[in-house]
Formats: sequence, C-alpha cells, structure tokens
Amino acid sequence: MEGLTASLSSIRLSYSSSSSTTTFSKPTTATHRHLAAFQSPSYLFPNSLSYRINATKKNRNLNKTHIFLPHLVASMEVEESYIMIKPDGVQRGLVGEIISRFEKKGFKLKGLKLFQCPQDLAEEHYKDLSSKPFFPKLISYITSGPVVCMAWEGVGVVASARKLIGATNPLQAEPGTIRGDLAVQTGRNVVHGSDSPENGQREIALWFKEGELADWTPAQAPWLVE
Repeated sequence: MEGLTASLSSIRLSYSSSSSTTTFSKPTTATHRHLAAFQSPSYLFPNSLSYRINATKKNRNLNKTHIFLPHLVASMEVEESYIMIKPDGVQRGLVGEIISRFEKKGFKLKGLKLFQCPQDLAEEHYKDLSSKPFFPKLISYITSGPVVCMAWEGVGVVASARKLIGATNPLQAEPGTIRGDLAVQTGRNVVHGSDSPENGQREIALWFKEGELADWTPAQAPWLVE
C-alpha cells in the first residue's frame, strides 16, 4: 500500500511539473490583413448610407468631360435656336437627315439657307473661343465649305435641340443623337446648336438678314401643342 501511495504521488508531481498554462494571443498582423480582405457588409446593401457616401466620393473623381450641359433644362416658353450644319455635314450629304430630326420632333423651321461663311463672320460667331489654341483651326474648318443655316422655333427648343444633337464629343454622345449616330470626332461633329435662348437670338440675328425669316403657322401645330 505504501508503495502504491508513493507511485500516485510521483505521478501527480510529474503531471504538475510537465503541464503548462494555456494562453491566448492576439491575432497577428498577417491575420488582420487576411480578415481585411473581406468586404464591409455595406457593399452587400447598395441602399445603405455608407454605400451611398462611398459612391458619391467615387463619382467626384470621375472625368467630367462627358457631362453635357447639366444646367440646361427645357422650358415651356416658345424659343428660337440657331442650328447650323457644318461643312463636314454638307460634304457628307447629311443635310436632309439632320433637318428631318428637327422636323419629326415638331419644331418650326423659320429660316434656311446654304451659305459660304466668310472669316469675319466665323470669328464673330466663335468669339468666346478666341483665346483657345484651336481657334485658328476652327475658323479654317468652318470657312472651308458651305454651311446650312437654320432658325428653328418651338417650346423649349434650345435645350431639346441640344439633346437631339448630342454631346460635343461624338464618342460620348448617346446613340440616337445626331452626333452619336453620324460623327466620330469633335473636330468633325457635323452640327452646331445654340446653347441658350439668348445665344439663339444673337446667332439668328448674326447669320440671317432682315427678311430672310418666315413667320408662318404649320398645319400640324394643333396636334403638337395644346
């Protein structure tokens, strides 16, 4: 019996000396990096506030060259807009195609002529761009061949015509617009349209002489406007 007790005591001492306390350490840096690979839950919920905030920050860094006159909203007032088919549009035989876009929309054509633009008129028309390095090239382009001058009238015609025309850069213009369908380069973007009601009146007065505009009522008018 004494021998058995001694054996049990030696076993307890041996287990006590060999056992160690188990401790838990913090995750290593590598573990943190591994966990960071998981996306925030906000990405799973597009309507969450954090998602919208992140999306807004990303949008601020986007290239804004494709933004097309965000301030220009069609009014309910009858306006006039100067639309000009540029030399490339005339040379490519697009005159009928472009005029039909505005006719089908329902605007009224008040003035139309084929015209060889002199240099002084071109410089006056584009005077706001006179400080730009491409100005001489622009004037040379506009005076290189005949243009088609048009005066259009209608409710909200200025903003609506700009939408029909499309973005200045045809590669950024939406399909279905004139430039989106018929052009590929800014320097050959086929058509010009007034960018404000005030410029519409100024440009029509610049390109048309007294007596060149017709004041008439289309037969379809009652079917277009209440």
